[in-house]
Amino acid sequence: AAALVLNTHSLLASLQRNELSERRFLQLNKCPACWGTSWCRKFLNGQLRLESWGRLRLLDFFNVKNVYFARYGEPREGSRRVVLKRLGSAQELADIDTKICRRATGRGRCDLLQALPATEFASLNGDVRLLTPGAVEGWSDLVHCPSQRLLDRLVRRYAETKDSGSFLLRNLKDSERMQLLITLAFNPEPLVLQSFPSDEGWPFAKYLGACGRMVAVNYVGEELWSYFNAPWEKRVDLAWQLMEIAEQLTNNDFEFALYLLDVSFDNFAVGPRDGKVIIVDAENVLVADKRLIRQNKPENWDVWYESKFDDCDKEACLSFSKEILCARVTVDHNYYAICQNLLSRHATWRGTSGGLLHDPPAEIAKDGRLEALLDECANPKKRYGRFQAAKELREYLAQLSNNVR
Repeated sequence: AAALVLNTHSLLASLQRNELSERRFLQLNKCPACWGTSWCRKFLNGQLRLESWGRLRLLDFFNVKNVYFARYGEPREGSRRVVLKRLGSAQELADIDTKICRRATGRGRCDLLQALPATEFASLNGDVRLLTPGAVEGWSDLVHCPSQRLLDRLVRRYAETKDSGSFLLRNLKDSERMQLLITLAFNPEPLVLQSFPSDEGWPFAKYLGACGRMVAVNYVGEELWSYFNAPWEKRVDLAWQLMEIAEQLTNNDFEFALYLLDVSFDNFAVGPRDGKVIIVDAENVLVADKRLIRQNKPENWDVWYESKFDDCDKEACLSFSKEILCARVTVDHNYYAICQNLLSRHATWRGTSGGLLHDPPAEIAKDGRLEALLDECANPKKRYGRFQAAKELREYLAQLSNNVR
């Protein structure tokens, strides 16, 4: 309280000024060691403003993830809510600078702009034609086992360039290539949202643009967690959507399997109008190219892979092998992750237990089918039991959802 009184003047000043139009707050001076510049005109022109308490820098101590809510206004369209992300904590962002400096100069501090050309982030500058697997494999979950088809997709859909649409790396400016590679290595979430966009039916938040080290995505709605005690009918519908997401990311016409390596209640949000479930944290998504697996035929490539149940005493536990996810065509990981961490009685979050489908109506509890399917999906007793349980659970939840609508 004393601190607030003593800092009243600075508090009022911070509430009045628009930091989102300040180059230093956006860390635009770090570019091209940043996420992009496609939305800089909107930021610098004052079209984005932090919401109420988000303007108080004193509260940044509690905002460890550096996620902000803001209003974005277009002259003819009015304003709408957006989410701004720095894509890492203050310490993680500082570590990027240190890493770049050490690799270039051997020292922890340096001029980033002078140091970047001496790092791997500038190794593909010049007349390099393609972004190839050998150059970036293992840099992040997204490219733990990349195919050329996936990398061509990342470059072709890269939104931080005016000349998007080409898979040729040489069509990007040197600064844009460095931005793409740094994003890919540090936090590839923007590239996931760009490459698998919501406009094409993928269950991810919509990517809007970036300026410096600030990325803008559309605001979806309240986190899934806020629906933990919603009416049974609503929770059934949300559970069905989650299982549909697991199916879509596992089996789709593009033959890319997108495996969610971090599944918790705050990684999903629900649209207030359409009630649609959307993934709002896509940092830890591993993409495996099923076409490449079939082509290369690694050992046991066609043997169905069953994820092992992880009965740990922490929240949001998952047991998986990235190498196996990259080497098998048929994998039950997404069903396992959704069932164990969100839906079944094994799901724990913020001191709760029982999962999203806790306390079903008496007739459903007495029937026992829902509990049996959830248990088999989370911790199967039969060989390949999770595959069958997931299929039946999707059908059963669809039936329940139709009955309660």
